[in-house]
Amino acid sequence: MIFLDNAGTTKMFAECVTTYSHFACDEFYNPSAVSRKSAFVHAKLEEVRRVCLKKLGALKGTVIFTGGATESNNLAVKGAVRNGDFEYVFSKGEHPSIFNVARSLENEGKIVKYIGLCKDGKVDLAELEKTLNKKTKLISCMLVSNETGAINDIKKIVGLKNQLSPQALIHVDAVQGFMKIPFSVEDLGVDMLSFSAHKFHGPKGVGGLYVRSLQLIKNIVDGGGQEYGLRSGTENVPAIMAMHTALSMIDVKGNFEKVTNLKRIFNEIVSQESDIKILDFHGSPYIEILSFKGVKGETMLHALEERGVIVGLGSACSAKKAGNRILENIGYNKDEIISSCRISFNAYMTESEVKEAGNIIIETYKEMLKRLS
Repeated sequence: MIFLDNAGTTKMFAECVTTYSHFACDEFYNPSAVSRKSAFVHAKLEEVRRVCLKKLGALKGTVIFTGGATESNNLAVKGAVRNGDFEYVFSKGEHPSIFNVARSLENEGKIVKYIGLCKDGKVDLAELEKTLNKKTKLISCMLVSNETGAINDIKKIVGLKNQLSPQALIHVDAVQGFMKIPFSVEDLGVDMLSFSAHKFHGPKGVGGLYVRSLQLIKNIVDGGGQEYGLRSGTENVPAIMAMHTALSMIDVKGNFEKVTNLKRIFNEIVSQESDIKILDFHGSPYIEILSFKGVKGETMLHALEERGVIVGLGSACSAKKAGNRILENIGYNKDEIISSCRISFNAYMTESEVKEAGNIIIETYKEMLKRLS
């Protein structure tokens, strides 16, 4: 089986399983208790927190451990909401865990504004510049699009924010960027940033929210006061420690170069079939879209799975819904959207695997055309 839906999830490193088992069965103690064993576990969590900050390139701030990106995104946005005459700004390209929170804010009577996307899949900076003002409380924009791989220029967005809305907070969903593309939160200048372990070969159900200052947000769940009072509930120690193992194993720069080469090899093969269109937004090498003229993307997905190749239809959080909100906002027509599949790589694939996958995709596409003709 060749897995080409790594933007949806990644295979956990075997070493992470070993770490998880150790902290689930041997060092299983509650980090909030007062025993020496618990103090040891608490110290381990603080070590992971420091490692996360280092990997993020943070000179200040902290990381709040969460149950994953959806919780991190909800905490960032809802935790920043305040009573008053404020405006909240989101791009139209956001993941459902941000976009649907924005919709819920609208339903609560908050003033929410949405920024469109350009043809290159990036946030329309000209529209953003016209939208920001002194009432803007929060701007939330993803670093790397989970649908297209387009990389937003966060530094320019922060520059506009500093110029037009200096009082506003900037939150970035970096789920498809953290441990995949080189960046630092200090260089970007952001206030909050979300990440999720299962996108970089760690376990599902754990992630984090970087916050520049603990005073920027309020908690959205009441409880025992863990994670500086911002995320109550006993920490998922085995998953956090397994995430730490994944963090220690990844060479971001080396992996970036390898995946860039894998994508090039794959595209050289697929482009031999003129009716397979590569929608490449020249962003992250980890993600791209293929559009199959005359064949539905879902049909291709199931046919390819029968041949041992797994691809995606976009965000797994919304893949069962008709259409694609992101591609629609960029300007693709209905036929192109219906006929599309998302391809996403990982750095531990081999050249022979991507070559085989490319050839299987072409063969399967030709078979589907014959059946449908």
